[in-house]
Amino acid sequence: MSAGQPHTPALTLYPYQKAWLASKAQYKIGMFARQTGKTFTSSLGIVNDVLDAEAASRTSKWVILSRGERQAREVMLEGIQKHLRAYAVAFKAAEYDWGADGNWPKYKALEATLPGGSRIIALPSNPDTARGFSANVYLDEFAFHQDSRAIWRSVFPIVSAGWKCWVTSTPNGKGNKFYDLVTGTGAGDIWERHVCDIYRAVAEGLPRDIEALRAAIGDEDAWAQEYELKWLDEASAWLSFDLISAAENPNAGKPELTGSGQTFIGVDIGIRGDLWVAWVLERVGDVLWTREVVTLRRATFAEQDAALDALVLRYRPLRLAMDQTGLGEKPVEDARRRYGSRVEGVIFGQASKQALAQELKDAMEDRRLRIPEGDAVLRADLHKVQRVTSATGAPRFVAERDGQGHADRFWALALAVSAASSPRTLIDCQALPSLREPGDDLGLRLDARRGFGAIVRTDDCGGYL
Repeated sequence: MSAGQPHTPALTLYPYQKAWLASKAQYKIGMFARQTGKTFTSSLGIVNDVLDAEAASRTSKWVILSRGERQAREVMLEGIQKHLRAYAVAFKAAEYDWGADGNWPKYKALEATLPGGSRIIALPSNPDTARGFSANVYLDEFAFHQDSRAIWRSVFPIVSAGWKCWVTSTPNGKGNKFYDLVTGTGAGDIWERHVCDIYRAVAEGLPRDIEALRAAIGDEDAWAQEYELKWLDEASAWLSFDLISAAENPNAGKPELTGSGQTFIGVDIGIRGDLWVAWVLERVGDVLWTREVVTLRRATFAEQDAALDALVLRYRPLRLAMDQTGLGEKPVEDARRRYGSRVEGVIFGQASKQALAQELKDAMEDRRLRIPEGDAVLRADLHKVQRVTSATGAPRFVAERDGQGHADRFWALALAVSAASSPRTLIDCQALPSLREPGDDLGLRLDARRGFGAIVRTDDCGGYL
C-alpha cells in the first residue's frame, strides 16, 4: 500500500459484533437476528481464543454443536477454516465418523488441529455427541436443536468444570432451552446476554434494506421472530416451533431423492386470496419424507389441473387427498375422472379438521415425518394454525389470513399425511390420454413396480396387472 493511501481492513466488524468478540465472560448468550453474522462472528471468536492459547504455549479445545451435519460443516468450512486461513495459520483438517460411545459410526465430525495441539471439532447436535468431552462449547442456533433440554443436560456438566460456553440463536418460540436461558428461567445470573435485532444491526452499519427484507419474507409472524426477535406465543399454536424444528431435515423437499417407496399427495384448493398447495410425501420405512411442495397463487383451475397432472405423472401416488370444501367440489370431481378412486375428497368441518390436525401432530411427535429445513415462510405457515374453544366448548382450528395465504401449506401437509395413513389395496385407474407418453399407459404400471402389491384395474391398460 502506498504512502498516504487509506488502510482498508481485511474484515469489517460492526459494533454489536465487536462487543460479542470483546466479551471475556465464561458464559455468554447472544440472540441475534437473521443475516447479522452471529455464527461468522462466533467462529472468529473461537479462532482468536485458540490462537491466544497457542501463543501462550497452551492448548485450547472447542466443541461446536450445530443443528445438523450441514450446519456443522458450514461453521467449520465457512467460519473456522476461513478465519484460520485469513490469519495464515497452519492447521490439519480432518473428517471422520463419530460413534456414540464408540460403538458404531453415527455422526460426521469435522476437526481442525493446530500445530500446538489445540483442536476445534464441529458436530451435529445430539445428547450423545455432547457427552464425553472436556472442552469449551459453542451451541450454534441452539433454539433449533432437537431435544434442546436433553442436550443442555449433557453439556452443562462439561462447561461447569471451568470451560467456556457460548450460545447463539434467533428465537424459535418459547418451548426450548434457548428461551429459558435468554429470559433467565432457571438460569440465575451467570449469563452475559447480547441482543441485536435487525434494526440495531442496520443502525450500526450492517448493509441491509429492512423494507425489502420484510416485503420478501411476506409473513409478519416470521418477520417478528426471525428479525425482530420476538417470542411468539405458543400457547394456542397447534404445532410448536420446537415440534416443527424436530421434523425438519436438509434432505426433505428434494424431488431428486425420490426412491421406490409409496407416494401420497395432499392438495389444498385456493383460487383467489389463498394459495393452491400440493404436498408430496414418500414413505421410506415408517417415515414420511417430503419430496416436493408446489404452491400456486391466483392460478386458474386449468393451471391447477395441469400442475396436479404433472405431479401425478411424476410420482404415481397411491392416494391423493384433496380439499373438497366449497370451490374444491369441481377440482375433486375432475380429479376423480382423471385418476380414479385413489382420489379422496375431504370436506373441511370441525370433525374433519380435528382429525387431520391430530394426525399431522401425531406424525410429528412420533418423528415419522420429515419436512424441508430452514424455510421461514413454511415454518410460519405450519405454526399459524391455532386450536381455540368456541362459545359452545367445541374445539376449532383457525388461522389468520395474510399475504402468505390461510395456513394452506399446513392443510396440504395434513391431507398428505392423512392420505398415507390408510392406503387402499385396490386401485381403479383410468387412462389419461392427455398425459400419455409413448409406451406409457399411466395405468399404474409404475405403481406395480413400486411394490404396492395391489391389483390394478384399468379401462385400457390391458386388463389386470
